[in-house]
Amino acid sequence: MKIVKPSVRLVHATPFPEHVIEAMGRVCYQSQPRKVCPHGCGGGVPSCTCGGYGTSREGAQDFVRMILQRGHESVIEHVSAGFLITCDRGVTHELVRHRLAAFSQESTRYCDYTGDRFGGELSFIQPPGLVDPAGTRFDRTAEGLWMDAVEEAETVYLYLRSRGVPPEIARSVLPNSLKSQLGMTCNAREWRHVLRLRTAPAAHPQMREVAAMLAAELKRWSPVLFEEF
Repeated sequence: MKIVKPSVRLVHATPFPEHVIEAMGRVCYQSQPRKVCPHGCGGGVPSCTCGGYGTSREGAQDFVRMILQRGHESVIEHVSAGFLITCDRGVTHELVRHRLAAFSQESTRYCDYTGDRFGGELSFIQPPGLVDPAGTRFDRTAEGLWMDAVEEAETVYLYLRSRGVPPEIARSVLPNSLKSQLGMTCNAREWRHVLRLRTAPAAHPQMREVAAMLAAELKRWSPVLFEEF
């Protein structure tokens, strides 16, 4: 049995997202950019931050801020980002409720955890509620009972598989704490919606933990689109 931590990894994202949004947004207004690329290039300068769009990054960011302030968020649907998210099954159940996204999830039906790929063992994510903010255990018995429960689930799963029960049936004994991987792609507008809901104080603590990691990566991709999070 392994205890692993949740994580997120950016797999793909639209290059130069602010410039893409500006180019698409100006179609609506039929307006010309006020701040042009200092190189005046059309993609001929590899180090240029305009991405070949011919406008300055500062100008593109100003345009995106204006779009967001006006609530004209349909324009930001032109850019997207996709992540590989490692979390427990409970968190995946919350994420897949977001309809405007593409998902690819680790299948407990087709994944045989007795196989060599998984080292013949299962992985679980321990919930944060067993440790208080000071870093000490609320109750050693509580943490011990959780460990006993997931270890028992693993034992029963492995036993069922050893008796020839197929993975799609043996999986029925596995708990929400089972580690799962989820590929999730959204456009920028939906990612903003996800973060508004999933970083809120009322969100589940494990969901907030994952959402905070997503927010950090999204801000690296496009600071102006996610600067409020």
